[in-house]
Amino acid sequence: MITKNPYWNWQQPDWPTFTYQPEKIATFEAEFLKLAGLSLGMAIHLSTDDKAELIVHSISNEAVKTAEIEGEWLDRASIQSSIKRQFGYAIPPATKIIPQEQGMVDMMMSLYHQFADPLTHETLYHWHTLLMSGRTDTATIGAYRTHTDPMQVVSGYLQKPKIHFEAPPSESMHTEMEAFVTWFNQTHPKTGQTPCSPLVRASIVHLWFVSIHPFEDGNGRIARALVEKVLAQALEKPTLIALSQVIQDNRKAYYDELERQNKHNSIDGWLTYFSAVILEAQRFSIAQIDFVIAKAKCLEQHRNRFNARQLKAMLRIFEAGTKGFEGGLSAKNYMAITQTSASTATRDLQELVTWGILHATGERKSARYFWLKPSE
Repeated sequence: MITKNPYWNWQQPDWPTFTYQPEKIATFEAEFLKLAGLSLGMAIHLSTDDKAELIVHSISNEAVKTAEIEGEWLDRASIQSSIKRQFGYAIPPATKIIPQEQGMVDMMMSLYHQFADPLTHETLYHWHTLLMSGRTDTATIGAYRTHTDPMQVVSGYLQKPKIHFEAPPSESMHTEMEAFVTWFNQTHPKTGQTPCSPLVRASIVHLWFVSIHPFEDGNGRIARALVEKVLAQALEKPTLIALSQVIQDNRKAYYDELERQNKHNSIDGWLTYFSAVILEAQRFSIAQIDFVIAKAKCLEQHRNRFNARQLKAMLRIFEAGTKGFEGGLSAKNYMAITQTSASTATRDLQELVTWGILHATGERKSARYFWLKPSE
């Protein structure tokens, strides 16, 4: 039964007029532009191949992480292969990808290439169709929901569920979404009649969209894609920030903030929280750029020094990304990666330590090895 008395944000008389004090996030807005400039400056130092690697990694990571937030697990290797194929890389035809993964890739690539385009209902329908690829449990795909049952976010037992949020009824979807799409385009930083600062616009877009909850499923993933579109329009290039990575790392806080916000339209708390998320996502992405630069420098300095086993092991360490090889690389790991003996592994690893490439902690079987990034 839909709540009759005003309780949710969309039932308040001021909906959808969100009130806030922009000065409270002025420092966040300044930091956003500063980090965007830093990211752009660092990216200049990437080679063409490294830049391509970074783009593939960033898009695939966001695809995987935005799905994880909703409890869906995608195969990272399949996602990366599909993205590389769409960028024109030669990928073996035997590489398979399931419809859900392909749909996610296609949505992310659409976002990457068409970020500057105005938002339309048809764009949202298309994204939803892609996200629902291979799904048979959703009645309405590629259109706003039409079912008469309340659209609720619930948890707990079936007999006594806890209702975290109840969205507007399906009969109001086209009215709600027309207002949303119109505002989105009117606040475009370059072409809109009433341009809005990047962090305010991104925060409102996410909150407003998930409050409407226009689709039967996929609303969170589309909301986060819209945030990426907002930030890309502000910077006039794909942002490639790790938004979903940061949210997934502290998913409970994300859902807690959404629940805290869904009963009123004064959004200072939400703006502060979501702006901080965006800045953390930028810092994560900057760390990834720094990692790619450092990796390239390491390989350039030492490639001729590595034997085949050492090179294979170092490439495996690099695959682990900015967080490194979980728990550090052990001699046993090295033996498994390179298919070599214990004595050879010990000798190879000691050379890497002597050359200042790896740092060792512990002794004997407890020894663990960590990559030392090259100094500037």
